[in-house]
Amino acid sequence: MSTQQGQDAKFFQRGKIEEFRAELQAAEAKDKKYQKRKIVLKKIVANITMGNDMSPLFHDVIQCISTPLLEIKKMVYLFLVSYGRSKPDQIHLVIPSFLQDCNDRNPLIRALAIRTMSYIPIPVVTEALSDQLRHCLKDRDPYVRKTAAICVAKVYTADPRKAERKGFVELLRDMLIDENATVVANAVAALSEIGDRQDGVIFKLNLTIANRLLAALGESSEWGQIYILDSLLRYVPEQHADAEMMAERVIVQLQHANSAVVLTSIKALLYLMNYMDNRRLIEYICKKMGPPLVTLLSSGPEVQYVALRNILLIIQRRPTVLKNDVKAFFCKYNDPIYVKLAKLEIMYRLAREENAREVLAELEEYASEVDVDFVRKAVRSIGRLAIKVEPAADKCIESLLKLIDTKVTYVVQEAVIVTKDIFRRYPGKYEGIIPSLCENLDALDEPEAKAAMVWILGQFADKIDNADELLDDLVYSFLDEPAEVQLALLTAVVKLFIYRSQSEATKALVHKVLKWATEDIDNPDLRDRGFMYWRMLAMNPAVAAEIVLAEKPAITTDSDRMDRGALDQLLLHTGSLGSIYHKNPETFIRNAAGRALIDSPALNANSRAVLVTLARPQLPQMAISVSGPGPVEPARPSQPGEAPSNLPLPTIMESSLSDERDLLDVEGDDGAGGDSGEGYPDGDDDGPVTKAADPYASLGGAFGGYVTDVPQPVAGGGSRGGDLDDLLF
Repeated sequence: MSTQQGQDAKFFQRGKIEEFRAELQAAEAKDKKYQKRKIVLKKIVANITMGNDMSPLFHDVIQCISTPLLEIKKMVYLFLVSYGRSKPDQIHLVIPSFLQDCNDRNPLIRALAIRTMSYIPIPVVTEALSDQLRHCLKDRDPYVRKTAAICVAKVYTADPRKAERKGFVELLRDMLIDENATVVANAVAALSEIGDRQDGVIFKLNLTIANRLLAALGESSEWGQIYILDSLLRYVPEQHADAEMMAERVIVQLQHANSAVVLTSIKALLYLMNYMDNRRLIEYICKKMGPPLVTLLSSGPEVQYVALRNILLIIQRRPTVLKNDVKAFFCKYNDPIYVKLAKLEIMYRLAREENAREVLAELEEYASEVDVDFVRKAVRSIGRLAIKVEPAADKCIESLLKLIDTKVTYVVQEAVIVTKDIFRRYPGKYEGIIPSLCENLDALDEPEAKAAMVWILGQFADKIDNADELLDDLVYSFLDEPAEVQLALLTAVVKLFIYRSQSEATKALVHKVLKWATEDIDNPDLRDRGFMYWRMLAMNPAVAAEIVLAEKPAITTDSDRMDRGALDQLLLHTGSLGSIYHKNPETFIRNAAGRALIDSPALNANSRAVLVTLARPQLPQMAISVSGPGPVEPARPSQPGEAPSNLPLPTIMESSLSDERDLLDVEGDDGAGGDSGEGYPDGDDDGPVTKAADPYASLGGAFGGYVTDVPQPVAGGGSRGGDLDDLLF
């Protein structure tokens, strides 16, 4: 094989169209063993690979399609895949050869023919493919059947409605009970691709089919196993026992060597756990998921990063999975920076009272590293650790003071930022470190750090003897500061005035700042706040003191966990691009259908409480302009925020959803499978157009609570996520 590849390397040289044409014509005369044609076609394919346009040779190349040699047929078909769609006026010349090859005795040639035809989405080719594809889906050879299954997805992409009318989706459904595991896997892959389209049929599994798919796992290839495991998310358990039984069969796949199989198995288990009520089994599954995730960290940096981004989601929803494995996320000296930052975030999330000392020691070491971004993140994590784990707060403050004493500018600035949050988390406890912060006032040049220091000066102006002098120095450059610092200075000066209303220097300072804010600043937020403070101080200083010096709510970092409903949605995309971006695929992939948990009697109460419902709209193909007065608008929902769930779905959706029939229901006693082709007369491709719901209407606040670095005020009921038992179900 290596020798053959070495010989073929000589063909990768730029050639001329005329030379190739002449060689092909010369080969027709004396070429009984087809060696000359093979060499010329290799040169042409090599030039296509290099990006050279070989389309002028279309007519000459298709003359070779009738050659009985398989190697030549492959190269001709590869040429047609590359240039077939750009030659719609000449493609009819090869259709007879396509049809002949579709009935060839060799299964490789039959599969090659239908695969090539499916890659040319031209109506004349698609029409000729329909009957042949139907026969190939029932072919006696499994290689032809598994190729035909993927071709159905290609045909569906080219013309969804025609594929439904021809009954290809039903044929795919029947292939799910095929005796060959590879055919089953390819049928699942094709149905998944169709079901992931917003205008596609709804792909659901019943218990019988789901069990058959699990039975085919052992004989499938790695990628076949991934498709089958991913399809389990389309099965909605009606009883707790069904979900528990399936989870026990999936757990075995956690030992697989392929990281993609492991992540897809974890995705299936996380999904099924929403439909369980057996606490002991859930804890067992969480315990079994930990070691495979840790094993992924011994892979290359790219696989590590994918694993870390997925782990970050998993531990927010199931903290018990890795609660004892924080040491596995300690950074190595040769880790890339993106891996280090991801590990740092996970270390913080796994930190608790039992391991806080180890985590803090590791963070202190990171704070002396060379990489500036990594050091900043480490210092900020020390502050967040102090806020999250109260028994470790004293040690964290000591560490921050040591870092401030280093006088390294960016370290000092990060320390000041997190210290402000610590003051809010533990009011009246650590004010003794304020003099150390004030000594480094001149080192602050970043807006966030300077605003944090200004807040400290204003908040504790009654305890800092020279607060008026320090603020006066900072106000000197008020007009040149960023808006963030200007807002902090304005509020701090007003607080200083309330504390020291008898001081003439303070009166002059507050008057100067208010005058600047209301007359010389263009920022409307700053100007409006200046007017508000001025009027309050002029009309009723006592009320101003109550408002400006009101007791601040305590803060905690527990609220930086992602919203539970959005988290459940994202975990359905574990191992995909959405789990790396931490965004649902429909927000960045056009025409992608969203995923969400589906309600059933087995769904546990906590998951049902945050259930996200998704609409699957079918947007109109084009705008339609009608002269004259417009039609009467249909009645809108009575509530402004009400989801338009009562809008009629497109016709294809009606046929799949009517009477709650499963598309893939093959059991006789469960009803007939939904026929997605009903409702489409043969002569009309367009169903009735309905007003579509906004696919992103429910995503507005999906990520609003996921602010990684900024602690938020505690809700009225106290901490929402400190108890691991709260997230068990």
